[in-house]
Amino acid sequence: MGEATVGEPHRPDRTDAREEPPADPGLPLRPRGMVDLRGRERGPAVLGYPSGSVVVVSGLPGSGKSTLLHRWSRSATVIDPRTVHVEYQTRMPGWLPYAVYRPWVRLQHVRRLRAHVRGGGPVLVHDCGSRPWMRRWLARSAGRQRRELHLVLLAVDAADALAGQERRGRWVPGRVFDRHRRGLAQLLLALSVQGGGAVVPEAASVVLLDRTLREHVIALEFGPGRTPRPLPGPVPEPTEPPPILPTTTTTRVITRRDPRTPEPMP
Repeated sequence: MGEATVGEPHRPDRTDAREEPPADPGLPLRPRGMVDLRGRERGPAVLGYPSGSVVVVSGLPGSGKSTLLHRWSRSATVIDPRTVHVEYQTRMPGWLPYAVYRPWVRLQHVRRLRAHVRGGGPVLVHDCGSRPWMRRWLARSAGRQRRELHLVLLAVDAADALAGQERRGRWVPGRVFDRHRRGLAQLLLALSVQGGGAVVPEAASVVLLDRTLREHVIALEFGPGRTPRPLPGPVPEPTEPPPILPTTTTTRVITRRDPRTPEPMP
């Protein structure tokens, strides 16, 4: 790793060559530069990154980002904008439109993201991928602590992404989905022609996964000897009846919300 000047963001060494994954899918893949796994029948089961890395997982709404983040959450803290969205949605009265408090939700998401990126541990970030400024800001924030930014991009087509929205019962408004689709298509085309170093210079690596390969990567590891923390187990049976809590506005908002209505983007 090169030496960074005091007060300047750390810029990790990287290569623009398209790196090949290890021949044995059981070996961890430690990506540098651009690693295109699309079209393969098998892929690595584990992606390995340096300690404290910030890994941004991008793709269309419904492409499987949340599923991957849950699967990989044993190894790092997950920052998902929908978490803040849901928290504030349950606090607000049902008659209040989301557009009214959307700016506050976005601000809280950015504040939470900044706090975790500055915290020092590995971070997984849920992002649509159509906002280059977000990656650059994350790279600068992480680089000041000599930490790297990496990108995992789900190259799933629009039909598969819409099917994913159908399965989860949440829909992104059509105009928002189209904007993400255009932005992601431009990004994938530029990566294919120019390579990751020219298109995403702020990332130490770019890994491209399609619908098949996203199922093969079951875990991430950060640094040598890091042990993923286990997922939360089942809640034990209480030894005595829990107290009866008064009914709150939260219950009314959740039970009367139609899950098939379009989901506002945070």
